[in-house]
Amino acid sequence: MANNSIKLLAPDVHRGLAELVSKRLGLPLTDSTLKRDPTGEVSFSIGQSVRDQDIFIITQIGSGIVNDRVLELLIMINASKTASARRITAIIPNFPYARQDRKDKSRAPITAKLMADMLTTAGCDHVVTMDLHASQIQGFFDVPVDNLYAEPSVVRYIKENVNFQDAIIISPDAGGAKRAAGLADRLDLNFALIHKERARANEVSRMVLVGDVTDKICIIVDDMADTCGTLAKAADILLENRARSVIAIVTHGVLSGNAIQNINGSKLDKVVCTNTVPFEEKMKSCPKLDVIDISGVLAESIRRLHNGESISYLFKHQW
Repeated sequence: MANNSIKLLAPDVHRGLAELVSKRLGLPLTDSTLKRDPTGEVSFSIGQSVRDQDIFIITQIGSGIVNDRVLELLIMINASKTASARRITAIIPNFPYARQDRKDKSRAPITAKLMADMLTTAGCDHVVTMDLHASQIQGFFDVPVDNLYAEPSVVRYIKENVNFQDAIIISPDAGGAKRAAGLADRLDLNFALIHKERARANEVSRMVLVGDVTDKICIIVDDMADTCGTLAKAADILLENRARSVIAIVTHGVLSGNAIQNINGSKLDKVVCTNTVPFEEKMKSCPKLDVIDISGVLAESIRRLHNGESISYLFKHQW
């Protein structure tokens, strides 16, 4: 057992996940003040001593003003460092710029690497994230990175809310086949694959189903839902192939642009997202949205990190 105490910090916006983690741990969020002046600059201060303490900064970064949330996180990390915290861990369930993980064209930046550099330069000692878009991002850091998985929570949701004996797991693209196969194995189900061709970014031109979904409840699994155009078209393809119904389960519900209109106008019965990204307001205008709470696994990861226990236990066990 560590002899220093846990201090939980959160920004002043999108505090829902941090408050849930705080409640599960039985620890209050540390008093802090984050102010924005008329020019848009941010000032931050911690309301109590964190000297030699174990700091965990919990932040939800989704669609909208991503860059502001990132800078606020960096400022909070640096404030903790200058306040002589023993260790600073950034809990970033939805890692920003994760899709910019390689140089896919000439003179393009690898922004995920830049994010890693900024976090470590600010003073971050450890990063906890969930379902990274590309697992090699962990190698961009010079500090430890724990990439947690939503799969145990997804398995529990499916068992509790879906007649999964009649279900089949669907990967919306070839890149997600490994994720779908792993989930299918845990539930002892078959899986199918949708091959998609893109005319341009975020726009799917053609989709082809590989597998038999006749009279099956189709569960589409993916790491991220952005505009949801892919999910809507996938639902059409599956129902055209005589599927009984279609639901989608994604880890990061970014839900940008026309996502809500696309979901409401689609043949999807339900779109289920974890609360790595704040979308409470969007749920009010979209009755098809549902949420999986992952605060339990984050709270347990904090407890284990603080006590020096294994994190890999959380990769396969529900919490």
